[in-house]
Amino acid sequence: MLDLTRLRLLDEFARRGTIAETAVALGYSASAVSQQLATLEREAGAALLDRTARSARLTDAGRRLAAHAARILAAVEEAEADVSARAATPAGRVVVTAFPAAAVAFAPALTGHLAGYPDLSLVVRQGSAEGDLNELRSGEVDIVLGIDWRASPPDDGVTRVRLYRDALVLAVPPGHRLADPAEPLSDLRSETWISVPEPDPTGHVLDRLLGAGGRSAVRWEFEGLAMIVALVAHGAGVALVPHVALMADRHRVAVRELPPPPPAFDVYAVVRSAGLRNPAVAATVAALRRAASAVRAPRTRV
Repeated sequence: MLDLTRLRLLDEFARRGTIAETAVALGYSASAVSQQLATLEREAGAALLDRTARSARLTDAGRRLAAHAARILAAVEEAEADVSARAATPAGRVVVTAFPAAAVAFAPALTGHLAGYPDLSLVVRQGSAEGDLNELRSGEVDIVLGIDWRASPPDDGVTRVRLYRDALVLAVPPGHRLADPAEPLSDLRSETWISVPEPDPTGHVLDRLLGAGGRSAVRWEFEGLAMIVALVAHGAGVALVPHVALMADRHRVAVRELPPPPPAFDVYAVVRSAGLRNPAVAATVAALRRAASAVRAPRTRV
């Protein structure tokens, strides 16, 4: 009989493409992954990987079994969700990854909405704004909170729950000429700009706002929106930031809305479709939707 854990390794290898990345994703050593996949080959009675000294790739048999593995793992999760759905209240561990600004903005409301479920344990990790669907599909996380600048097509086996729409705004230091809402947004290329390093979706917004080659006006680049907002507050420059980055802002900055149509993106909670039948996951998604209603765009302030 094929071992479920080894089928999960094969499924992850099919998604990641290398033994090294599979090992990192699932918390194994590369040698352990290689050995387990070799054992799976003996169980299946077929060569699943075409190995060389430097790489490995799926054989035809490996691709067929990987497709079966994905369906089997989805069925197992659906069975687990069906059984747990009989529970009176949501219980168990739910792991969420969220981009840092959203993690900070959502955390207070999220914990408040879930406080009534004493048997539910919540783990929130910080991740990229685009999220990692591989971690979601592999079962490492239950919910990915991320953004989408486009209307991306749906992915098989996952459900995208739109939470709200956010927009970029201009953050400037207190007392700055642009802090006055009556001051026109002009001569912006003369300002000292702070930005997230490339590649970043705000790059094309800078180009639109400042003209071709907008990023050439950027003097400072820093990872982390919280750091950028703090630098703006201390007078280091001006920056384009999403409204959500200002939700937990303890610094005093002035906020100006950009000319219409403002550059905006959707914030989504992405879950495995079968996982929605798990009461704990469903309760967390519902809490995220309620929390999103509390994420309000801050008005212009100084």
